[in-house]
Amino acid sequence: MRVSKTAVAIHILTAATYNIMLANAFCSSGRTLRSSRAWPSSNSLRYVTSKEATETKDVEAKPSPPEVIPNPAAYDKLKMDDIVSLCKRRGFIFPSSEIYNGFAGFFDYGPLGAELKKNVKDEWWKTFVTRREDVVGLDSSIIHNPTTWQSSGHLDGFSDPMVDCKETKLRYRADQLFCAPVNLLEGGSNVGYVCVHEASDEDMVKSAKKMAKKILKEGGKAGSKIEPFQFKDLTEVTEEEMDQVP
Repeated sequence: MRVSKTAVAIHILTAATYNIMLANAFCSSGRTLRSSRAWPSSNSLRYVTSKEATETKDVEAKPSPPEVIPNPAAYDKLKMDDIVSLCKRRGFIFPSSEIYNGFAGFFDYGPLGAELKKNVKDEWWKTFVTRREDVVGLDSSIIHNPTTWQSSGHLDGFSDPMVDCKETKLRYRADQLFCAPVNLLEGGSNVGYVCVHEASDEDMVKSAKKMAKKILKEGGKAGSKIEPFQFKDLTEVTEEEMDQVP
């Protein structure tokens, strides 16, 4: 049996207040009522369709996700190549101009990477700018009058110290080179210094061991055990130590 809209309106009149009647009648016909009178609160009568009831039931019956158990030991075996490979597979970060052999030091953000970068930026801004009363945001140009850089000391006082390798004759930035003394485990006597280029801890130790093995062989102490390396960049060494650094 079909029920007309008029019959529905009459039924609503007998069961609801004047405001609820107008709201339901006009919303059911697809129109919007504009009135200066106060509308009922969100706790008022509301019709629920069968589709909404089904979706609500599905949400309530959905099982909770499994508990994530962290494994700190997994990070000890993690390598940078694994992270780069994962980022490329998942669409986070790609080497810039990769199809043309890439461009060192530059990367492109994929769909997920762009979202991740935005989330990190928004969270940083919220923590260090929005939530603080003594900090305000500023977005200025990096192109300035040359007098600005001279007044700030960037032209006169800012310089990167360079060093020359005695063996390869190549020039490096001092803050990108790390040296460490080669001390024997028995007695703690020093037999020389090793110098390696900045890299991951594993690669730096590997290069340092290779150089230390050569130093021990030349000093007639091949096979001797040495103490763990204590690296520091060349900008922190003394003049006496610099004379021994290869």
